[in-house]
This record gives sequence, C-alpha cells and structure tokens, in this order.
Amino acid sequence: MAAGVLEMKEAVLAYLDRSGGLRQLVEDCKQYNDSQQSVAVYRFCIHVNPSDLIEIDARLGNCVLHDPVKASGLFQSVCFISIKTLSLIEEIHTENQVNVVLKLTHLPPFKNYFLDLRDFPRGYGPVRPFVMEGLVMAMTCVTKYTQGARFLCTENTCPCSKGFHNIRVHAPGATESATVRNDFSCALCCSPLKEDVKFRVLGDKQLVEMIHAGALDVLRTHPLDSFRYQSMTVFLRDELCNTMKIGRLYRIVGIPAHVHQWPDVILSVEANSIQPWTPECPSFISNNFQALLGVTSCSPWRFPAIMANVLGSHVVPPGMYTTLKLCLLLSLVQTSAEDRDTLGYLDVLALTTDSLIIDRLLTYSLGLVPRAIRHWSLGEMFPSVTKDQHGTGTANIQAGSALLATGGICFIGDLASYKREKLELLQSALETRAAAVFIPGKKYGEDADQQLCFPLQCNFWALADSGLSAKKSVKCDSAVLGSVDTGAIPSQMSDAFGLVINCQEAASEWSSVLTVHTLRRAMRPREPPYPACMQFTTDDYEAFLAYARGLEVELCPEARKLIHGYYMASRRVRSDTAKLPASYIKLLISLAEAHAKLCLRSRVLEEDTVIAVLLCENSLTLKHGASALVIPPNAVFPCDLHDQDSLHRRDVTLQQVHQQILQFVFSYAPGATAYISEE
Repeated sequence: MAAGVLEMKEAVLAYLDRSGGLRQLVEDCKQYNDSQQSVAVYRFCIHVNPSDLIEIDARLGNCVLHDPVKASGLFQSVCFISIKTLSLIEEIHTENQVNVVLKLTHLPPFKNYFLDLRDFPRGYGPVRPFVMEGLVMAMTCVTKYTQGARFLCTENTCPCSKGFHNIRVHAPGATESATVRNDFSCALCCSPLKEDVKFRVLGDKQLVEMIHAGALDVLRTHPLDSFRYQSMTVFLRDELCNTMKIGRLYRIVGIPAHVHQWPDVILSVEANSIQPWTPECPSFISNNFQALLGVTSCSPWRFPAIMANVLGSHVVPPGMYTTLKLCLLLSLVQTSAEDRDTLGYLDVLALTTDSLIIDRLLTYSLGLVPRAIRHWSLGEMFPSVTKDQHGTGTANIQAGSALLATGGICFIGDLASYKREKLELLQSALETRAAAVFIPGKKYGEDADQQLCFPLQCNFWALADSGLSAKKSVKCDSAVLGSVDTGAIPSQMSDAFGLVINCQEAASEWSSVLTVHTLRRAMRPREPPYPACMQFTTDDYEAFLAYARGLEVELCPEARKLIHGYYMASRRVRSDTAKLPASYIKLLISLAEAHAKLCLRSRVLEEDTVIAVLLCENSLTLKHGASALVIPPNAVFPCDLHDQDSLHRRDVTLQQVHQQILQFVFSYAPGATAYISEE
C-alpha cells in the first residue's frame, strides 16, 4: 500500500515537471514572498489534464477522477516537499499549510461523468467531479468566505498550543461553520481549540443558480403540459468569481455535494472549471431551399420574398402579413449565441386590429431560433433583486425575461397589457440597450450602495392593438399624411422600436381568406392546408436560419454610400432631426446585412440596401408621416406573389423604387459621400 502511494507521488512529480506545474509553483511562491503577509494556509491552483495524467499513471488518473480528496492530498504532499527542498517559502512549516486545488481541464466524454440537471441524484452519491450544462438564471454579489484558519490548543502544555498542527481548510460542499467554529477539540488532549484570528485567510465566493437549458422550451411558449425544472446552486470561489454572466449557457466541471442547513439538505455544486457552451443546432440548407435558391438566382430579391410569403402557412394563409414576416425573418437572422457587442438589433412592433392572429404568428416564429422567451406581463422583464436564501444575506440578482433571451428574441406581447411604469422601463431599455439594478447596501449587508448595469443583447418583439383608439375618438384632422394612430401606446414607445409594421390593411383585405383558413384548420387539423407550401417545413426554416446566422457579411462601397446618403437626405428633409436619430444608421446597416444573410451572400449589395431603406422609410412614415421620398405603404410587396409573372412585376417595381431612392439622395444630399466620416 505504501509502495503504491509512493509510486503515485512520483507520478505526480513527473506530471508537474512535464506540464509546467513546477514552474508555476515557483512563480506562485514568489508572489507569496513578495506580499510579506503572514497567513496560515497557502493556496495553489494546479491545472490537471486527466488524459495526460492517465498516460503517465493510470492509478493516479483514476484517483483524480474518482477520489479528488485523496488526489489533492497526493499533490499536496509533493508540493510541500518541493517547497521545503527548494526553500521557496520559509513560513511553511507543516504539510497542512499547503492547500492544493486541482483544476480539471475536462472530463472523459462518457455518460457516467455527465450530470443532467433534469435528473437530480437522489441520496448521497460519490463525491467526485461531473460535467454539467445549463443556463445561468440568477447570481449573487461576491462575498467573502474562509479559505483556511489556524487553531491552537487552549492547554499550554499541549504541543498543539503552538505551531501549525491544527489547520482547517474549506472542502467542497462545506459550509462556513465547517471551517470556522468554536467547538473544535484537540486530537491529542481533547482540550478546546481556539482560532488564531490574525492567521485567517479569506477568499471570494459567489453563488449562481443554473437550470437545464430545456427550460427555455417552456419559457418560449405557454406549455400545454406541466413541467417543473429545478435550479441548482453552483458555488464559484476565488478566481472563478465573476466569470459567468446571467442569461448565458455554460459547461462546468464541478463536484456535487450536499449542504446541510438545518432542517434542510440542499444539493449544490462546487465549480472546478467553467467554459462557455453553445448547444449543437442543425445548420444546413434543405434540398427544397437549395432548389429554390437555384431558380431565383436571377434576382437579388426573390428568394427572401418567397421565404416570407410561405412562412407559417399553418398559422396564416400564404401572402398574408408578408412584410411583417419578412421583418421577422430579418430579426431572427440577426441573432447570435456569441457575445457580440457589434451585433445590430432589429426590434419589431406590429400594429394591428387582429392581435390574436398576429400573436399566433409571432409565437410560431419564436420556435425558429434556439433562444426565445415569451414574456408574460405578470413576470419580471428586467433583472430584479431578492435576498439570497442560502444564508449569505447578500443580494441575489434574478435574470428576468430580457436577460434569459440573450442572443435571441424576447417577445413582449401586447403592449396594452402593461402599466405605464413597465412601459417606461421598456422604453429606457430599448434606447440604452441596458438594464440597471440598484442594490441598497444596508439591506443586503454591504458597506455602500451598488448599481449594476447589464447589457441587453436580444431583439424585442411586441404588438399593439391600434383598434382601441378608433373606439374612443376619430383620428385628428391635423395628423400628418401617412402616419398611423398607435392607440394607447405613447409615441416615444413606438420611436424606441426600430421597425413599426402596419398590419391593419392586410387584416381587412384578407378577412374572408383568413376565415376559410381558420375553418379548414379547425375541421381538418391534421391535413396541410396548403400542400404546395408544406415542402418548406419548420425544421427547414430552423436549419436555414441557423446556417444564415453564422455567415459573416461586409458592406460593398455602393451599399455603404446609399445608406449614408439616404440617412443624410432624410435628416435634411425631416426638419425635426430628433425624429431620425443616429441609431438609424445602425438599423439600416443591420437590415441590409440581414437581407444579405437571407440570400446567403457574404457581401451586402445595393439591392439589399433598397429593402432596408423601404422598411425604414415605411416605419418612419407610420410614426411621423410621409417625407419627400413618397413611397406606397406596400412598396416591399407591391403585389401578391402567385406565379413567375408576379415575381417579375415585383422586381420591376423595386428597380423603379431603387431609382427613386437614388434621385432622392441626389436631390437632398448630393455631397453626402464627402462628409460621411464627419457625421
């Protein structure tokens, strides 16, 4: 037995030598010597690659994976001998003063090493590392905990009354009382032990609530069946604090442990290492979409138009709300699972008198991206603060729907269902792309008040029932030509949304077709209402959008000039420049890039910019009335797309509108390209 332990210690030394752990140990010891601070415990982090360790010694690798406490003891012994042999730290007298924390780079890709957050282990399982994947839904502020403490025997004649014989360090899953308490007794004479407070070592601690990523499917729409997802508490310590963000997905290596807080026993995880995690999502172009790309390659506008025309055919008839569906596709393709600060946002507000159908269409579209949240008016949209329930007394920051939708879509629903205070918060969040949280220090045990700011990296969708105002009063005669009454929604709120789409005309023109569609779906729910459209399935749309989101696009010079020229001309035409803020350049670029991605192009053409300009101009007209660039409300889809001839007529119309936009830029901003950089 002793020979086996000695061989594993030799394997530890060989691994530290090969992996550079010894060099890192020397550097860490230099930092302790430079600090000139007397402590009881010296903490060393050693990164361990289990695969490399198994190649050196299989028994040692098995020990690290299945008995981490024993493995830490082996590394502790080797590090202590190395420190004393090389005289790295003179203040270390006993092996107990060396606290070694093994940081595992990964675990073997086998099922036994994976812990599914949906299947909580019942009873006491093995205290060993597991891999867990989940979503961060809440976290606390950083607080202090005791890394290690020195205890002295109260009996003066006992050898343990001095020196560093009684050292206690934090163990995975242990509470603060397990490290520091007043009822410890000496192992030699059974006398009470008393802590030497001046040698206490403190570290940083943060609690994180993680939940299985499958909870997003429940939060996406109102579930038909009842589900219950239980969150798990993850403890982050020292260098791991503040490495996780609310609303992000992570893969962590940690050790599950049962924390005893009388009368409860809570299952928690001591995090060992953390990595951002992106779930695998099917990303390909189906055969039907490939064929459609081939037959529409003669035009830069046809492919996205047909995609929008047949989107959600089992919810609304093809050709209905086509402009809205195109905007939804553009918004969906401008989402990203990565943390991109430069990503353009495409918020959509739909004005309608038939909120039920629009709500169904938006809810269906949420299922086309991996991350989408359906917010309910009674819940919290933005981060909120509660008191931590684990005994720390600190502030616990809950995510809210907007942070849970990071990298995706947050569907707000009907704005009329929100109170004025909530709408003001939403307007501020849309304008600043951030949500602030105030933490009063006195309430949560802090010395000073804190205000944290969280970036909102998602697109917001909402709808407004514009028919409510029609029941109250007739529209004012002084209304600007082309503008639409938004009902009870303040004008500032509609300005905060990038795109405002009017769906009222489509509802009146398609009322009979929609009635037939609804009756057909009710009488024959299992039969496809439009067999020709069913060749483009929901799975095809999901895979296509996943592929298109990953494309990197760049603006060609012609597209850039048209965007800036239109922006400068619009600022000159609209006397009140507040109606056209500088953020509209970002909106135009984002729309053009999204349209190019839908066409699977890596280069944004001038034709993509035409669609962006038309959508922006229509949105501005609905908000503030028409300008010198007078275009019809249905300029993006001037005719129903039934056959090849209708597609050709649409192309001809868009080409004419293109020339009209160029003439508008030439007339009102002839030198726009000369001072683009100045603006």
